[in-house]
Amino acid sequence: MIGQNQWSVTAKQPSLAGRTALVTGGNSGLGFETACGLATRGARLLLPVRNPERGQQAAQAILARCPTATLELLPLDLSALASIAACATAVAQHTDRLDFLINNAGVMAPAHRQETQDGFELQFGTNHLGHFALTYHLRPLLEAAPGGGVVVTVASLAACKGSIHFDDLQFRHRYSPFGAYQQSKLANLIFARELARRAGDAGWNLHSRAAHPGWSSTSIIANGPASTLPSALAATQRTLGTAVLRIMGQSAARGAEPLLYAALAPTARDGDYYGPQGRHERRGPPGPAYVPPTALKASTAERLWAASERLTGLGW
Repeated sequence: MIGQNQWSVTAKQPSLAGRTALVTGGNSGLGFETACGLATRGARLLLPVRNPERGQQAAQAILARCPTATLELLPLDLSALASIAACATAVAQHTDRLDFLINNAGVMAPAHRQETQDGFELQFGTNHLGHFALTYHLRPLLEAAPGGGVVVTVASLAACKGSIHFDDLQFRHRYSPFGAYQQSKLANLIFARELARRAGDAGWNLHSRAAHPGWSSTSIIANGPASTLPSALAATQRTLGTAVLRIMGQSAARGAEPLLYAALAPTARDGDYYGPQGRHERRGPPGPAYVPPTALKASTAERLWAASERLTGLGW
């Protein structure tokens, strides 16, 4: 039986010495804790960040917690396809293989509709299409890893209430902050499962799994729904949201455990989904997560994959 603390951020095993990991959104929250968990086990870290100052602060914090960590910062804006391609080129200049890719960064429910540089609805464009494109560009490095690189795409409990609006993927006609977020997180889950299926069918030397953190206390509310509200209302929403997550959920470090489990557990299987094992999967030690019926339909996965290729201009 797997020990409850085996997948904690501070655990030393399994040893990842000589292996390289890239974590998106590694400057805060789940990404930061996941990066710490990988570094503590000996992995070399590549941390692509949009804000260089915050990236430097995160690097210093990681080194303070794990003085032996080896890490490099790279520029990346997941809301811009050109930046994603440039980041992948930079990664290839730093390493000839990638053992772990943690697709974690995300935007949550901005009150008003926003677009990426390429004209996509911000959440769908960043959370799903951004990671779809990044994984595409990094696939050669993932396949170069002995035994195949592991891709962990971070979904959310919100995926269970989502649907893919193929008639309006960009929410141009009627924007719903949480509806768009739920769609993007469902897309993350479907992508992880479909990537695993296609890798198996085509013989690609990579592994794909999905994970969610339950209800974890991170800055995603402050950076999402509260970021575009008037200051007084934003402060109230941040306070209430953080309180709910702390009382009914768990810390970011505990929320990172399912991500580490999906990446490292010998029992983790391609195409499967992992999350907390407590009530309603909000908190608790990591293990198998519930996959909503909307994420099980092969026709939906194929249609989403085709739309993602068309929108990004990237054919796998």
